[in-house]
This record gives sequence, structure tokens and C-alpha cells, in this order.
Amino acid sequence: MAPRGASPSSGKGRPGSRTTSGGAGRSAAPKSTGGARGGSSAAGGGSRSAGSSSRSSSGGGRPTTGSRQFSSRGAGRTGGVTRPGEAPVRKPEKTLGGEQVEGRQAVRELLIAGRRKVREIWVASDLDENEVIGDIMQLARNERVQLLEVNRRKLEAVARSEAPQGVIAFAAPLPETDFADLIKRRAGRAPFLVAVDGVTDPGNLGALLRCCDGAGVDGVVLPRHRAVHITPTAAKSAAGAIEHVPMAVVGGLPQALIRMKDAGIWIVGLDDASDRDLFEIGDLAKEGVCLVLGAEGAGLSRLVRERCDLIVSIPMRGRLSSLNVSAAAALACYEIARARTN
Repeated sequence: MAPRGASPSSGKGRPGSRTTSGGAGRSAAPKSTGGARGGSSAAGGGSRSAGSSSRSSSGGGRPTTGSRQFSSRGAGRTGGVTRPGEAPVRKPEKTLGGEQVEGRQAVRELLIAGRRKVREIWVASDLDENEVIGDIMQLARNERVQLLEVNRRKLEAVARSEAPQGVIAFAAPLPETDFADLIKRRAGRAPFLVAVDGVTDPGNLGALLRCCDGAGVDGVVLPRHRAVHITPTAAKSAAGAIEHVPMAVVGGLPQALIRMKDAGIWIVGLDDASDRDLFEIGDLAKEGVCLVLGAEGAGLSRLVRERCDLIVSIPMRGRLSSLNVSAAAALACYEIARARTN
């Protein structure tokens, strides 16, 4: 499907973290001791500075004193600056996320699921207690999670979603499910999976995950790069579904789809350009199936489309040509779920 969506908004920082102008992770550029313009005069004399003699004897070579060297041309281009003999500097792998959970339902499900450690929960001091807030406080006490009442302004300054509803939880990252375990066949049940091809809107991803949980999807496959993962906005939109839907993160979605096909799983792409109707899937839904949903606007990428066994569309009876990705996910997931139970 070629859904429409908005680009994710930039988030605010985590509480208690300070950014200094000279972070420990940054390496200061060494100062060159050589004279850049052929050497300046020493005090009271006309001799050249010591740095001017640091040219190589091969004639006109680059100065070596104080200069940085790159272990390879590639490292220089990507910013991985290393000294001779040192291992290249690598950026940390992108995780699934989910450390900051906002919204009452999302925080309550975080505590109910108990899949990961919750460090502390902030509750706005002016918040009127209701059933959900009462559940959060009781669950937090039962699990010995620290509860802090904070000023509403402070809480909203830390929040990274539009409406945190007066509650923020800080927890360990979401655990990733191993991809091999996700595609493994189990006795009496064929896998029902959803793969997301480059969705970048966190609200759409969260709503999509909520639909997957409701339709009984066994797991969701996310690409590691060029796609949004579990941000506070996604967690709030999912309303707790992130705690219950297994998610695997893969390096490349096209290769992951090939592995699924090798495991006997049918790959069904959803795209509004297809002439084949979603409601024609029929008995195929009862087999192992993976529904692939495209990015907002762009739809399925070329390589992903080529890996699909079948591409279907949702019939549009009105004037609009496509649906939002989360709405398309809801219709498609429930249609497959309906076909699997008949």
C-alpha cells in the first residue's frame, strides 16, 4: 500500500543527562607544531621554528608532526578517524528502543507485561487519580518501582510525545526477538507475520503494532536502518502493544524475505497499484504468511516488491486512492485473521 504519513518529529533529551561542550566521546584535534607558512621567526632571531623542519625527506611531502592519519580511505570519508595501529571506530548498533514510555495505557501495560526492568515512573503532581492511574501506582508499588511526583512543567519538558497524559516511565530497552525464532514453524499453527518496509512515522508504527496485537499477529519484522523504531510517540500510539508483540530487527528486509520463503512462508505485499484484491487471498491465508506494508508515500521498495509472491490492494470505493499505513494494516491483518479462522 502507498500510505501517506508525516515525518517523525525530533525528540527531547532524557532526564538527568547533560551535554557538555567537550564530550568524552569526542577526540580533540591535535595542534600542529609545524609552521604552516614556512615557519615564523623566533624571538630576537631570524631562524625558522622547529616545526618547519618536519617535512619528509622525499621532497615536498606532507608534514607528519601533529597531523592525523586515517587507517583507510573509507574511514576518512565516514568520519571514523583512527591512528595507525588502532582499531576503526564503529558507531553503536541501533537498538529497538522503548526506554521512555509515555501515556497512561502504555505505562500500565509496561508494568503488567513485566518483560523488562522499569527504573522509575514520573507522575505529574497535579494529576487527578483515576482507575488507570490507580492501577499504575499499585503495580509500581508491587514491583518496587520508584514513583516520583514531579511538577507538570518539568514532566512535559522531558516528554517526547505530544500528550504524555501526566505519566512517563523510564525502562530498559525492549528485547529484540531472534528472527530465526520468529519464522520457525510450530505444531498446529502456521506463522502469521507482518514486515514493515521503511515506515518512518512513529505514530503510524505504533498504531500498526496495536492492530497487529489485536489481529493475533505472531511477530513484526523491522529493518534496522532507514525506518523508525520504538520512540515515545510510537510507544504511546501502540497503547501497550509493544510489550506484547514480538519484534525482530533485521539488517536488510529483502534478504529476510528470502529466508522466510525458504522456511515455507508466503510473502504478500500490500500496494494500491495491484489489480489483485486483498479479499481474494482465500486459503493462502491459512498457510504461513507474511504481510508486507510499504512506507508512507513511497510504497514497497523495488527489491522488496521483487521478493513478494503476491501483491494485493485494498479496493477503494471513494475518491481517495490509498489509506494511511496503520489503517491499511488494520484491514489487511483482520482479513487474514478472518480467513485463517474459517
